[in-house]
Amino acid sequence: MSVKGISKNISDRTTTQAWSVRMADSVIERRAPMSAQWHYENGVILKAIEHVWHKTGDARYWNFIKETIDQFITPEGDIRTYTIVEYNFDQVNLGKMLFPLYKKTGDERYRHAINLLREQLRWQPRTTDRGFWHKHIYPYQMWLDGIYMAGPFYAEFASTFDDPAAFDDVAHQIILIEKHTRDTKTGLLYHGWDESKKQRWSNPETGLSPHFWGRAIGWYAMAIVDVLDYFPSDHAKRGEIITIFQRLVDALSKVQDQSIGTWYQILDLPNRPGNYLEASASGMFVYAIAKAIRKGYLDQKYLAMAQRGYQGILDRFVQVDALGLVNLLWTCGGAGLGGNPYRDGSFGYYVGEKIVTNDYKGVGPFIMASVEMEST
Repeated sequence: MSVKGISKNISDRTTTQAWSVRMADSVIERRAPMSAQWHYENGVILKAIEHVWHKTGDARYWNFIKETIDQFITPEGDIRTYTIVEYNFDQVNLGKMLFPLYKKTGDERYRHAINLLREQLRWQPRTTDRGFWHKHIYPYQMWLDGIYMAGPFYAEFASTFDDPAAFDDVAHQIILIEKHTRDTKTGLLYHGWDESKKQRWSNPETGLSPHFWGRAIGWYAMAIVDVLDYFPSDHAKRGEIITIFQRLVDALSKVQDQSIGTWYQILDLPNRPGNYLEASASGMFVYAIAKAIRKGYLDQKYLAMAQRGYQGILDRFVQVDALGLVNLLWTCGGAGLGGNPYRDGSFGYYVGEKIVTNDYKGVGPFIMASVEMEST
């Protein structure tokens, strides 16, 4: 791996260096837990490192991205460990990293791999109102997570390869899942919706899962601000998407912990025993809010909300070890709905999932939030 100089930078690091750089260097130095599979978590951390590359211009970050992705791309442009007929939305997320590689190198292998993932979206099963199933093994289910897993890739494809119908489809997914999952009382979004209402986790009347899981809403918030990077300024649904984001942020402002500044694993139940302030959702919200302010989707008055959240992350979750490596604490290791063993979406399930240090689902958003906050 061509990351010469990282170790020296870590040993020489001072506290005046940006947290985005310090954490990105720590990720590269640790070299773990990067998955050997084509996996969405790799996409989260590599996208974050791409942000640091753009911020610094340092080729070490570009080299890390390229060499990681190149492990998966065959000479023919196929993707090792990826199976299209799984129709797994999670598998699309890492495909975002193919676009900068293709644009910078012109290597047709990357375009072939991009087209494979686009082909998955052509055949991804859908609900009766044209919402994408999260996975083939989760029939008739839309999850908030899926908007992030496929939406930004889909929008960048539309922009790169002039596919205007894809923009319409991306907008439809964002608007549809908000329609199905938004709670009118709190403005928060439930994790998932089962059109068939057959899942044990789903409400028999609404099809909704029981709780407002922080990271699920975090995925959705990040998806919107990233999708808008590619949407035409005159697209008919652009304004509606921004309005959805604005009302979501208003809802999040009401459940932000006022003493620490971060957010809970289950957003609306801060006082329930077992609930805890969680790192990944907090980083996602700060990133999405700060980026939206920079892009003009949110008023400057929300900057204090982002600043309070970011300081809370630094105070509560960030730790520097004896080697100078930066660690992120208190990230939920993973949560979903259904499957085997069955995940029932209960409060006890969400707060009982393993809490992990340096999980990429937390580290990636922390880096992206840091890049945004360091630019304010």
